[in-house]
Amino acid sequence: MIERNRKVKQSVYLPEEMLSQLRSEAERLERPMSWVLNRAWRIASPQIQSMPDG
Repeated sequence: MIERNRKVKQSVYLPEEMLSQLRSEAERLERPMSWVLNRAWRIASPQIQSMPDG
């Protein structure tokens, strides 16, 4: 069984503008950027998975 809450360090390269927006939202929400990115993925994941392959 895969541990759901296991944390793994991963580098992600983002365009400067996207990083700036991510940083601003994290400050506004008083949360770490990783939390904002994780929440965004959870919200967007169903739409991304419904996209056709290729």
